[in-house]
Amino acid sequence: MSAVKPKVGLVLGGGYAWGLAHIGVLEVLETAGIPIDMIAGTSMGSVIGALYAREKNAALIKKQAAELDWVKVLSLLDPGIPRSGLLTGRRITNLLKRFMGEVDFEELDIPFACVATDIISGDEVVLDKGPVLDAIRASISIPVIFAVAKKDGRFLVDGGLVNNIPVDVAKRMGADYIIAVDCTPTKAEQAEHLLQHADITEPKLLQVMVQSIYITTRQAACSMAELADVLIHPRLAGINAADFHKGHECILAGELAAADIVGRIKKDLAAFKVAETSKV
Repeated sequence: MSAVKPKVGLVLGGGYAWGLAHIGVLEVLETAGIPIDMIAGTSMGSVIGALYAREKNAALIKKQAAELDWVKVLSLLDPGIPRSGLLTGRRITNLLKRFMGEVDFEELDIPFACVATDIISGDEVVLDKGPVLDAIRASISIPVIFAVAKKDGRFLVDGGLVNNIPVDVAKRMGADYIIAVDCTPTKAEQAEHLLQHADITEPKLLQVMVQSIYITTRQAACSMAELADVLIHPRLAGINAADFHKGHECILAGELAAADIVGRIKKDLAAFKVAETSKV
């Protein structure tokens, strides 16, 4: 009687600079030999998820992130004539193209889907077909900051508005066991940081917009995260969502959080095999 191998789904939540912690999580999971059979992501989670689905190489993604001069990256933000957003997003898309190339979902090594929001209807839109870059561009589009992305007749913005930790998407993709990664600091973590630091400065525009999304959607995201079999939560209080220059700290936080829980994941997957085999 052969053991049953569960299909493992990885869910990467949004968070912009916080989302760089996903790289550290992926590196630990990969080193530990945890199989990833499908990935669902939102916003920055869609960027890191797509890169991993393309290469299955966390070390390469980490190297690419380390080589980026984030001051120069932020200078890529391209002001346009204000219509649906202050920035066109074309330069960011071109940067992602350098790392990923132009691929369709069907060409990825790991099945992948990402979430965006229809800004007209407010509906969640799951993107899993066609050009991957177009889907990512939609999923990361912070309202007002980035011009909306148009796809299949719909106007799309950041998926964090409707589903920041898309565990349900991974379930629909066929995952038997789901590892979710939530990179957004909790209220308690932020309160603790505020008590310890009196030098908090006035937030910048990008930080205000990103924080607005995650404050208003925090409760729904927590409820969705509870549906996962295991939740990895890097401690990132003290780092702002726009602090891309602190990428190394974010990646390290992801590594530490994943290292604390990887043993449990291995036990869960081994127990799943035994339990499922006993049913045969």
